[in-house]
Amino acid sequence: MIRIEPRNAPPRLMTVGIPVLSAVVALALAAIPLAFAGAPIAPAYVEMFRGVFGSMFAFSEMLTRATPLIFTGLAAALAFRARLWNIGAEGQLYLGAMAAVAIGTGVLDIPGIFLLPTIIIFGAAAGAAGMAVPALLKTRFGADEVVTTLLLNFVILIFLQMMLEGPLKDPMGLGWPQSAPILDQGMFPTLITRMRVHSGLILALVVAAIAQFMLARSVWGFRLRAVGENAAAARHAGIGVNRSLFSVAIISGGLAGLAGVSEVAGLKGYLTADISPGFGYTGIVVAMLAGLSPAGVVLAALFIASVFVGADSMSRAMGVSSYLADLVVSMSLLCVLIGGFVARYRISFGEPAKGAS
Repeated sequence: MIRIEPRNAPPRLMTVGIPVLSAVVALALAAIPLAFAGAPIAPAYVEMFRGVFGSMFAFSEMLTRATPLIFTGLAAALAFRARLWNIGAEGQLYLGAMAAVAIGTGVLDIPGIFLLPTIIIFGAAAGAAGMAVPALLKTRFGADEVVTTLLLNFVILIFLQMMLEGPLKDPMGLGWPQSAPILDQGMFPTLITRMRVHSGLILALVVAAIAQFMLARSVWGFRLRAVGENAAAARHAGIGVNRSLFSVAIISGGLAGLAGVSEVAGLKGYLTADISPGFGYTGIVVAMLAGLSPAGVVLAALFIASVFVGADSMSRAMGVSSYLADLVVSMSLLCVLIGGFVARYRISFGEPAKGAS
């Protein structure tokens, strides 16, 4: 007989080791479709590694790809800690990007030195506004935030397309649905000459450090963790559950909005409808792989970015599909979920002890 029993407390080594083991197992399992594709496994993985760490350009591209993933991973991790299931980071990212180009094109008459900070503030506020509506519906009317945040993604994308064909459309864009460019003063400075990695990465790391400190050391973080562990007990202890949920919703949406700011003000300089290849959804995988830890989000984002950048290089060198990266990311999430189950429950075999109910 198979028995599943809850653990009193998961071993610390297991809690820390599960994300690392999940990544290793996902890469090992990816060797199966790689072999079916006819590529030699060892050289393919060597090429994947070289595509990330083989040159300064490759490494900088990995850091560039990791920047928005840190923001969206933090957005998911903080919300999920309170059992607020924000699936709308993709739409909130686009809201932040729209606010960035709306301000960054010079609509406000402000000194150039203040333009980038203003863009950051307005981008975060736009993302927060995108999460405020589902949070209000949940706290006031009990609406399922999974449904409202997910569906709002599509509403925002349609709104984005309307704006790119209307008020935000670049009159010098030769008819292409893209926004006017952000002024040079509103762009993130690059960190390495002739490379795309920009100072938005520094902002992401600072935000992750602040989030880690607030979650572990502040009263707000304690309330957030209490609500996530047991909302009824937290309410009985005098914690304002709805207020805590709304506050983390605003912060989560703001972080996702910063991901949009980093993409338009750090890379392209203008907005198109395809600026995100799914950073909002991938941020959920990052958060889960990190165990909902803000510090772990940075490492998980670097791993996921390495997989994507390395798979692109392997695809060009070996002639295999770059969609292998999506497969690795998906299997990483699956392995984390299975590992989390093993960490929370003990599986034993044999007959139950006499007298056990």
